[in-house]
Amino acid sequence: MSGREGGKKKPLKAPKKNAKEMDDDDMAFKQKQKDEQKAMEALKAKASGKGPLTGGGIKKSGKK
Repeated sequence: MSGREGGKKKPLKAPKKNAKEMDDDDMAFKQKQKDEQKAMEALKAKASGKGPLTGGGIKKSGKK
């Protein structure tokens, strides 16, 4: 028994799955997700231009 044979055996690689055919429902769902992602990116870009939203909290005066 040589040193290479000991230990756990690696499993063989599973064959790649073929891309399944998408029907109209899957296509519509993917398109909807893409549209939502684009809308979120646009909102992020719009929000990043403004300052912080935390302006209405407790304000401290300079006096002690």
